[in-house]
Amino acid sequence: MTGHSAFDSSYEEDAQKDKFLTFSLGNELYGIEIKHVIEIIGIQTITEVPELPDFVRGIINLRGKIIPVMDVRLRFKKPFLEYNDRTCIVVIEMRETSVGLIVDSVSEVLSVPAADIVPPPEAGGGLNRYIQGIGKSGTAVMLLLDCDKLLHDHEVERLLLAE
Repeated sequence: MTGHSAFDSSYEEDAQKDKFLTFSLGNELYGIEIKHVIEIIGIQTITEVPELPDFVRGIINLRGKIIPVMDVRLRFKKPFLEYNDRTCIVVIEMRETSVGLIVDSVSEVLSVPAADIVPPPEAGGGLNRYIQGIGKSGTAVMLLLDCDKLLHDHEVERLLLAE
């Protein structure tokens, strides 16, 4: 039996492979690859920034680091839901930038092997452009988000300029 040293980065990648943090928006379950997730925090005081898209709620100060936050509900053109004690901000690293995703609630980390992921149905644009696949874990079915596509390039640039 071979052990893994603390300096073996491939071991860390293997540990994160096929793992997704799941969260809910209403009755729908979504997953995001755990390798993108930095931390999960409760809802914070958000400072509004003018002239950003509606779904970008503003910025938060996380231990001295300014992070833009996006309401995933609004990004998906769902109705706004008042934030409550279950509302979370999932801080992800996306294109070398930290971004907070506001979600209704965080569920759990699930293993979803590639064999249990099917491509999203073909449909014109809309929500499907943010979905990299549909995953199954036990009886749960979740939409797996493509972090890179959650923000378009020009929107990422606007966020970076806002920092």
